[in-house]
Amino acid sequence: MNLSLYLLTVLIWGTTWIALKLQLGVVAIPVSIVYRFALAALILFALLLLSRRLQVMNRRGHLICVAQGLCLFCVNFMCFLTASQWIPSGLIAVVFSTATLWNALNARLFFGQRIARNVLLGGASGLLGLGLLFWPELAGHSASPQTLLGLALALLGTLCFSAGNMLSSLQQKAGLKPLTTNAWGMAYGAAMLALWCLFNGIPFDMEWNTRYIGSLAYLVIPGSVIGFTAYLTLVGRMGPERAAYCTVLFPVVALNVSAYAEGYQWTAPALVGLVLVMLGNVLVFRKPRPAAVKVALGAR
Repeated sequence: MNLSLYLLTVLIWGTTWIALKLQLGVVAIPVSIVYRFALAALILFALLLLSRRLQVMNRRGHLICVAQGLCLFCVNFMCFLTASQWIPSGLIAVVFSTATLWNALNARLFFGQRIARNVLLGGASGLLGLGLLFWPELAGHSASPQTLLGLALALLGTLCFSAGNMLSSLQQKAGLKPLTTNAWGMAYGAAMLALWCLFNGIPFDMEWNTRYIGSLAYLVIPGSVIGFTAYLTLVGRMGPERAAYCTVLFPVVALNVSAYAEGYQWTAPALVGLVLVMLGNVLVFRKPRPAAVKVALGAR
């Protein structure tokens, strides 16, 4: 089950860049994000109410959902989309892939979970691999004050993503399932971002054509309803640090799709980077040997 959820998350979020690209046009990016999560929340609430699976939450649960909506469905998206104006997408992917390490550190700080050495080694291997995959893009980008600002925003977006993971893990420890918390979190996140758009005078336009509606539908159903539910379920099942390795694999899927659809050419450094990413995946999910086995081996 965990493997299926993991592969599903990687495949969905590794292809959402196509839909995001198709969203660019008349509708402002923040407004598109509002449409995405407002519609996803409506679908989740409808499914939960029809199946009678909507869980009742207390005031604490709602407050955590507000924070989760702010972190996962509002601020982090705005950070990454704003950062993309000043730094290349490859650099954003590298920064975002540090979520594995941030999740391990935050799980230690907030939940007292031991940081597994294999997770740290796997995260570092994946980060190095992504650096090689995107090296031509990174090397060709000149440093500037805007670059530093873009990096700061990408890091802030990654920290918000990690914080959202911790909040989801906290909710699941309290017995609340991701379907219910996602429905409320997406609703709260969309509402907060909508208020921000209104305050800044951003018009709520709409493109009634196949390109925009089709890409929005993909982002709403597979990208949000299925993708976030699968990912946050993994956070509860596997722990936030292992689940976050998905962030290293998304760009790999995206590059393979780009090789097929846009003629991306694989280079020797990129292939080495791919091997390092796969090695990191093996390290992250390697199960440590039981203590009893270690003691027995040490006695020989």
